[in-house]
Amino acid sequence: EQVFHTVKPNEPYTSNWHLDCIIEHLKAVERGEINRLIINMPPRSLKSIAVSTAWPAWILGHNPAAQIMVASYVDDIAYKLSQDTRLVMQSDWYREVFPNTLIARDQNEKSKFQTTARGHRMAYSVGSTRIGEGGDYLILDDPMNPREAASETICVSTNEWVEQSFLSRFNDRRFVKAVLVMQRLHMNDTTGFL
Repeated sequence: EQVFHTVKPNEPYTSNWHLDCIIEHLKAVERGEINRLIINMPPRSLKSIAVSTAWPAWILGHNPAAQIMVASYVDDIAYKLSQDTRLVMQSDWYREVFPNTLIARDQNEKSKFQTTARGHRMAYSVGSTRIGEGGDYLILDDPMNPREAASETICVSTNEWVEQSFLSRFNDRRFVKAVLVMQRLHMNDTTGFL
């Protein structure tokens, strides 16, 4: 709720059971009880705020050295989610709750910000060729454009990138923590593929 009010200050927040369910599953991922999670929900369900904005802030609050990678189908969305996480982490209430998690001044960009403990949240667009670093947590948030999901070519290229590029970036394969959040778009969308 605090995250929602921070990133959408002029909109009312309505709690619902599905958000509690998402939170419980994300906690299970964090504890290592689940290592791969798929969340399929319709648009405007707060799934991106919960998974790609609030959860990375929560992870870094508890472990400022955690390394998080988040990918969306286009840079604008990937960067917006990253900026929202950074906005949360710079808020007064967050700094009061997590005083030991500080964003480093020398690495504070749209696509990547880093903590003083060398943890980070990195943002990518699907298909990006600039992936070089790794992560402890890999999040795919809407990896496909809904208007292009009927294209078999788009499905194949997206799913190949997810499998061969993005999901190969775990820092330690023994502790895989990957989350996909999206609306179902096609039988061969990323959910169907995985």
